[in-house]
Amino acid sequence: MKAIKNGRCILPGAAGEFVTVEGMTLLYDVGRIAGVIEAARFEEDGCEEVIDAGGRYVAPGFLNVHIHGCKGADTMDATAAALGVMQDFLPQTGVTSFLPTTMTCAWKDIAAALAAVRAAMQAPRAGARVLGAHMEGPFISPAKKGSQAEENILCADFARLAPFADVVRIVTLAPEELPEGSDFLARCRAAGIHVSIGHTAADYETARRAVLIGGAHRFTHLYDAMQGFHHRAPGTLGAAFDTDAYVELIADNVHATPMAQRLAYRVKGRDRVILITDALRACGLGDGPSELGGQRVFVQGERATLADGTIAGSVATMNRCLRLFHENTGAGIAETVALATKNPAEDLGIYAEVGSLSPGKRADITIFDEDLAIYDTIVGGRRLGPFV
Repeated sequence: MKAIKNGRCILPGAAGEFVTVEGMTLLYDVGRIAGVIEAARFEEDGCEEVIDAGGRYVAPGFLNVHIHGCKGADTMDATAAALGVMQDFLPQTGVTSFLPTTMTCAWKDIAAALAAVRAAMQAPRAGARVLGAHMEGPFISPAKKGSQAEENILCADFARLAPFADVVRIVTLAPEELPEGSDFLARCRAAGIHVSIGHTAADYETARRAVLIGGAHRFTHLYDAMQGFHHRAPGTLGAAFDTDAYVELIADNVHATPMAQRLAYRVKGRDRVILITDALRACGLGDGPSELGGQRVFVQGERATLADGTIAGSVATMNRCLRLFHENTGAGIAETVALATKNPAEDLGIYAEVGSLSPGKRADITIFDEDLAIYDTIVGGRRLGPFV
């Protein structure tokens, strides 16, 4: 048995909402969480390992369901080595599991990246766990391609996805680009692939219909690369706000201002916002030139852009996004943590396995201070820190 003592545990409350509970000790073993007991009942003798949290928060490990790369590595490198770099770095940001994210490149390169993700899923290693892949494109709109290359955009065809149905957990697409009578959404639904609306010029009715009838139930990086809101033309953003769909949010103060973050939180509520990073290989490397899908990227501070000034993903870490969202919205630490743990796990249908510090779930845990600086991270019961 292993334990974490002297921490402020973030646990599900009576109604399922996350709350902070003091005076508790978290018990876990190889693989699973054993329970949470009052500190006064904890007996250290016989424990294999005891971590003293020193008054820090003890939370479920973060899930990042939209990340292209970090520390010089990218999902599109399509190698075990690149994914390994991501797996090694992400726990330092509190992330214990993630979806390596592809982008709109030549299909053979996307297929190679998905094959590499499958290999990583089948051969677990130390570090953050690979849950599958998020396929961002190539089934998107040329009008809202953002930093993705237009020449590689394709019409949605499930035959391309079928060989990777065991890998792709989320596919981002533009619903207005679907051919008349397409069964793409239905086939994704049947295969357990979650459809996310993004990089789209869809009007309100088209996007809303894709949610209510087509079964799409999430929106990729809210506000970015989608039709904005106007009171006479509510656009894609209006459909995101006017349905029960989940919305991804990059809370780095570049992709969404503090006001936009507050608005999303007030409209969607604590149960429908999912914090992501959309990070590039430049994340964790500092200022300077980088690359995204064969395109040159320039990083200065928190902003990454293409040569023409187009914003090209982020360089933010998950713990930084949580800290900024907490500061910008006034949401409590426990509420904010749920947006990177419970919500993405529920969206993917894996909340019974991960996403909270509940007995029987995977022992994926992170420990951080008031500033969301990560002190330690445990993945599957294996300690990977301390980092400071």
